[in-house]
Amino acid sequence: MEASWSSPVSPVDAADPQLQRFVEVETQKQRVQLLVHHMTELCWEKCMDKPGPKLDGRAEVCLVNCVERFIDTSQFILNRLEQIQKARPLFSESLSD
Repeated sequence: MEASWSSPVSPVDAADPQLQRFVEVETQKQRVQLLVHHMTELCWEKCMDKPGPKLDGRAEVCLVNCVERFIDTSQFILNRLEQIQKARPLFSESLSD
């Protein structure tokens, strides 16, 4: 008995637009989670010399700055991607003319 997923048509080609969008959104969520995890590790390594029961003032300031830079950078990247996405349909339309 052959599995239905082994057909010659790729799952992406056969998927409806809603499913494709769902997969894109979930992939983006996964990327964000991985990025947050990575940034958490970087900020921890950078700011935490001696973990203890309380944050000292230097570690707290360092963590706040690290997180703020992460947020600023993420916002910049999102804005830039949004600009690119808005420009892309115009570019592709001009190619078809």
